[in-house]
Amino acid sequence: MSISSSLFSGISGLSTNGNAMSVIGDNIANVNTIGFKASRTTFQDVLAQSVATASGTSQIGRGSALSAIDTIFQQGSFESTSTATDLAIGGNGFFIVAPEGEETQYYTRAGQFRFDADGNFINPEGYVARGWSLDENGNDVGTLQSIRLSAFTSPPEFTGEITAITNLNMEDISSSDSIFDAWNATDPTGDPIGDEAYGYQTSIRVYDALGSSHDITILYDKMNAASEYNDGTVDLNNSWEYIVTSYPSDDLRTAFAGSDAQGVLMRGTLTFDATSGALEQQTAFVYGGAGDPTLPANWTRATTFSPDGYPEFTAQFVAGVDQAVAVQYGTRSTNGTWTGGATTVDDVAASGLPTSSWEPQALTSTQYASSSTTVYQTQNGYGTGFLENISVGTDGIMVGHYSNGQILNLYRVGLAKFNNQQALSKIGGNLWTATRESGDAITGHPGENGLGRISPNSLEQSNVDIASEFVKMITTERGFQANSRIITTVDSMLQELINLKR
Repeated sequence: MSISSSLFSGISGLSTNGNAMSVIGDNIANVNTIGFKASRTTFQDVLAQSVATASGTSQIGRGSALSAIDTIFQQGSFESTSTATDLAIGGNGFFIVAPEGEETQYYTRAGQFRFDADGNFINPEGYVARGWSLDENGNDVGTLQSIRLSAFTSPPEFTGEITAITNLNMEDISSSDSIFDAWNATDPTGDPIGDEAYGYQTSIRVYDALGSSHDITILYDKMNAASEYNDGTVDLNNSWEYIVTSYPSDDLRTAFAGSDAQGVLMRGTLTFDATSGALEQQTAFVYGGAGDPTLPANWTRATTFSPDGYPEFTAQFVAGVDQAVAVQYGTRSTNGTWTGGATTVDDVAASGLPTSSWEPQALTSTQYASSSTTVYQTQNGYGTGFLENISVGTDGIMVGHYSNGQILNLYRVGLAKFNNQQALSKIGGNLWTATRESGDAITGHPGENGLGRISPNSLEQSNVDIASEFVKMITTERGFQANSRIITTVDSMLQELINLKR
């Protein structure tokens, strides 16, 4: 008789159900663990013993054993948070983390990230998340690396273009023969020009190469017959002269030091269409670089245009550093050249105003019968900015928001997947490591190549179904109890055998 072998069948049942209960206990213990993936057990029977029967050879099983403990990688639900660096993966993939200064990589679904004092993007265990550094256009730079902010400031960018769209009142009359002549940088009152010398002004703040700000003021005045720009053919009812100025103390051009013209950066004329009121022609004169800047003979028509076709002047807000600035009033030159006319302000009366092939932009300056006003103004420079906050997009791109209004690409969070993720090895702390059976990690961008997308301000919860775990707990308990009954029953049977001999 093989009654005693039943004891070992019962013992195998106790062992497998005990291990199954351990798995259930681990799942329930981690029901609130961020990014946790539940496990499940599967059983199999063990080698059977052949016995002789009346009908031939038959088999008797010898108990059960654990077939596998599998990880269920089903998506967990998301919890919304108020922290921008809390990330969750919607779909396949793992975050890639590594100890600081090491290349050993681990993988996790828990996206509780934050920046430490050194700028490392770390999880609660101090492991640094990995990704790609980005250039200003959002393209990857180099290979996968630890995400670390080495600078928390945005460098300044000097102003290279000014846009000033205005409406100038067509009913205005001329205030002076020349607002350039009315400008006096050495006036003892400290006011280079009085309000009565021009018709309208608009001001805009610009930045130099070091990030310091400077006010640029454009002064406009209706032309009259005595204007230095009047060659006898100018339509005085639809023409204005202008000067582009800065504070005299901000103008560090050597030739202008102590001059009455210090602070004047550009001068010229604007001509409006008599029918539509839209700007149709303009001229621009800048200092030629030699001679007394107060003399009109030393102001030549602008020799350079921006790539978009706007005339440029050269300023010096930082000593010795030339800063080219283009001015847009609402028209652009299609060829970036002048056609005929005067080459200096001095010979306008004899040669006429220079012309160019101008085309209007979507928003252009006008001359309507309404109060003069600034319709729109902007410039493309900015000062030094300090990092205020971080945001991460669904594509994993991390951008910094700076106090100077700049939004700069910083990093792209990297993700990894495996051909056999069931073979990953758990090491605790919500981390997995790759094994030979899992294969090497396949890294990529979120949302590409089968990888999930990033959900910012979210954390993935445990995927443990507690109701299902309690049901499994009941069946596992009963299985364990039934196997224990086998042992006690076999014990009774053996006792009966012993009792046969008295």
